[in-house]
Amino acid sequence: MDRYLSTFSNRLDAKGRVSIPASFRAILTRDGFPGLLVHPSLDLEALDAGGAALLSEIDRLLATLAPYSEERDSLSTALLGMSEALKIDGEGRVVLTDSLKTYAGIGDAVVFVGQGSKFQMWEPERFRAHLAASREKARELKRMLSRAPEHRP
Repeated sequence: MDRYLSTFSNRLDAKGRVSIPASFRAILTRDGFPGLLVHPSLDLEALDAGGAALLSEIDRLLATLAPYSEERDSLSTALLGMSEALKIDGEGRVVLTDSLKTYAGIGDAVVFVGQGSKFQMWEPERFRAHLAASREKARELKRMLSRAPEHRP
């Protein structure tokens, strides 16, 4: 498997470390990125994380914008400038920096949410609210698509 799938919850230990889910670590290992790339989400109170695939996705997005343009500089600053490369210890744990934890509101627990080429890290209550809103948006999208003429028999 080369995609981040599923949802996992882990607690931070007394030293502030959190274990990355084993299936996510396996993808990071195959991906070849030395550690974990993490940045604040652009739209959500969560953290986006991954390895080389995430970095490639960011690079592809930036390449669609003119070099030295204001748009590219803004996006580059928000994605690359705010990214942190975290070291994964021998037991598959990382220490989230205070700035990352503050941004996402993370205290003593983290919810890991697979999203294909990346995963997100959430404070559990914020994730529950986001999941409820996401399910409602997905139901609305399904209703809209089912009414589209090209989907009718």
